[in-house]
Amino acid sequence: MNTAATAPSSTDWNAMDNESFRATVRAFFETEYPSELRYPKRRLRWAEIKHWFLKLSQKGWVAPSWPTQYGGMGLTPEKLIIFIEEQERWGVGRAPDMGITMVGPLLIQYGTEEQRAHYLPKILAGENIWCQGYSEPNSGSDLASLRTEAVVDGDDFIVNGQKIWTTLAQDATHIFLLVRTDKSGKKQEGISFLLADMSIPGIRVRPIRNIAGGEDFCEVFLENVRVPRANIVGQLNKGWTIAKALLGFERIFLGSPKQSQYALARVQEAAERLGLLDDAGFVDRYTKLALDVADLGTLYGRFIEQVKRGEALGPDVSMLKIFGTETYSRLADLLVDILGANGGTPGSIELPGGPVDALTSFYNARPATIYGGSNEIQRTILAANVLKLPA
Repeated sequence: MNTAATAPSSTDWNAMDNESFRATVRAFFETEYPSELRYPKRRLRWAEIKHWFLKLSQKGWVAPSWPTQYGGMGLTPEKLIIFIEEQERWGVGRAPDMGITMVGPLLIQYGTEEQRAHYLPKILAGENIWCQGYSEPNSGSDLASLRTEAVVDGDDFIVNGQKIWTTLAQDATHIFLLVRTDKSGKKQEGISFLLADMSIPGIRVRPIRNIAGGEDFCEVFLENVRVPRANIVGQLNKGWTIAKALLGFERIFLGSPKQSQYALARVQEAAERLGLLDDAGFVDRYTKLALDVADLGTLYGRFIEQVKRGEALGPDVSMLKIFGTETYSRLADLLVDILGANGGTPGSIELPGGPVDALTSFYNARPATIYGGSNEIQRTILAANVLKLPA
């Protein structure tokens, strides 16, 4: 168990002017973030970045978007974007953060007082590390077709099934699950949302090695897993509403400008070393993408503002996921292009002024348009529910 406790703070960060807030955040990151972890080439594991997470927890900065009453910084969208920009500028790695970005906001909005009191402090303190049990084999973007089943047995659910593409499940202490609890209605009905401890007997995790050699994703097998009925979020058979809310949070996260800002910085860095900043063709492509990243930040702020007002996210949040992941993909492609024959070389490429790694971003960008609901599905959602186009 971790002993870190989130330090209460009486600072009203939103009362600070943006320039002072940025300077404060920047100074902390530059002074405190481990230099050896700047600009990681892969997703960091919990053991590697735990120390940094706990440092943020102790400072009260680990949940910048959470309301202050629940231990967050309570940042406005404008301040949150500054916070993210400064993380990105300094190359701060992403910790396993499903608890911060997904479970916490979900429980704040839909959980019981008992669930909030039990789980939120442990998320902030790094005692509970969460992973997401949504996707299944043959049930990815068509999430409502899931087959993992939970049957009521006294005070427990007995859960059987399989989840896949579960990010960093090997490091997680807890998992949130979509399970089928009724087969009689439409496929969107009869789904419930459960919280489970990964130490419960019957849960088995198997990492999946990707083309880059990493093991970010896992399979999770559930065999006669007993989950207390008290761990359900919302009502029995009404988990689809919870799931859609969480997908909204996920699409906000997947549409965050942070990933594209990182890629943009890497492109600029490589271009400077290659002497391309005077090349009109490069400058044209780079400028268009830089403007896209700026627009992405503005759009992101709009949806963050909506969440902080306590409003439900509508289907239009799908545009953020599309815009964010496709901008990132175009930046990853540009980085490979400007490196020419070396662009397809695995690992770091030595350039004047230091090494550059192009393929890591390229590999990461390929699945980005698929996970969290493929972009094709997101376009269908926008067409049907926002533009009201005929099927």
